[in-house]
Amino acid sequence: MAALDKQELRQRLRRLRRLHAAGAAPGLLRASKAELPWLLPPDRRLGLYWPIGAEPDLRPLAAEPSLAGRLALPAVAGAVAGGEGRLLYRAWRAGDPLEADACAIPAPLGPELGPQSLGLLLVPALALDRRGIRLGSGGGWYDRLRADPAWRALPALAVLPSACLIDRLPEDPWDIPFDGWIDETGLHRLAGGRLDNNVASS
Repeated sequence: MAALDKQELRQRLRRLRRLHAAGAAPGLLRASKAELPWLLPPDRRLGLYWPIGAEPDLRPLAAEPSLAGRLALPAVAGAVAGGEGRLLYRAWRAGDPLEADACAIPAPLGPELGPQSLGLLLVPALALDRRGIRLGSGGGWYDRLRADPAWRALPALAVLPSACLIDRLPEDPWDIPFDGWIDETGLHRLAGGRLDNNVASS
């Protein structure tokens, strides 16, 4: 698919997500509270994200007792325009001081966390197909992070309204399928994904 076509697809899906975001939000948060603590191995953190635009807001998970002190947020560090930037994670609690990262998104301070500190990644999506291929906003930050085998080994879920599920999305060579997704109807695991073998799952 041509780059322009993919950009047009993103524009259409942004409108679709925006249309369904408010209606999906309560159920998505409810499903996250019910399902995600069971998926997180002991002594590991849940990788959230700071929502922008109409991305589902899961920051209220910080108030869940089972997740207290077990959350992390991403930050983009380095030169964005020069292609030298990278995505990293830092520990986060509600109320912690934040500063804008290289993409002007609020991010926590403190030391960088390695993949061994996290147990599950949540990644916002414009769309996801039934194979686990995600369409994001086009920055490629999560793709580059998950190209590292240590990060790729972590289970990862896309987060989106159910209206943004698509039978098949265009696939690029660097796309790494997700292990499932969470939407307002609940948690959905893909067969053969890493969540099938997660010792903390119910």
